[in-house]
Amino acid sequence: MEIETIPLRRKSLEAQLAASASAVDVLKHKTRQLEVDRKKLELDVGTRTESIARFKTQQYQTRKNDEFQALGHEIERFENEIRKIEDEELELMVQADEFKIDLAEEEKKAAGVKESIARQTADLDEKSKTLESRLEDLTRERAELAGKIDEDLLGLFERLFTSKGDAAIVAIEHGVCTGCHMKVTSATAASARAGKEIVSCENCGRILYEQR
Repeated sequence: MEIETIPLRRKSLEAQLAASASAVDVLKHKTRQLEVDRKKLELDVGTRTESIARFKTQQYQTRKNDEFQALGHEIERFENEIRKIEDEELELMVQADEFKIDLAEEEKKAAGVKESIARQTADLDEKSKTLESRLEDLTRERAELAGKIDEDLLGLFERLFTSKGDAAIVAIEHGVCTGCHMKVTSATAASARAGKEIVSCENCGRILYEQR
């Protein structure tokens, strides 16, 4: 029944919405992480800049040539490290700009997906109400009809419908039961043709009628 597929379709829509939101969250996390990494590099540059200033002060204060040269080497090493860090920082800034563009596109796409799914969900809600109303009407009609049928016959029909998983009443075509596709006896076919009593297929048990 179509009404039974609605929860599955709704679940599928929810999964699409969650996947879209997840894609946005992933890009946001990457953007935040890049900013954290960039600030760490800034702190590293700041620490080395302070060290260089301290070494230069020590150079001015020392009177020993070897100590002056050693401090000069340290200054040079830290300056090289700063240049490398600044290159890394520049790369992160480029990546951050790219992620911001990707994030803007993904957010725009997610907004479209959200709007589309909202419309589809509203349609499903409306269809669900219509189908539930129709099901209530059919259930009521079935109850009225069932009240007019012999209890034993109704019980037989319901058992067949449950066990066979399809039509409990089928036609005979060219002497063959269209339920199990097995040939029935001539007597069974004749009884079904007469239409004066309930006739069952001797192979599958379904109720038979003559196709005319």
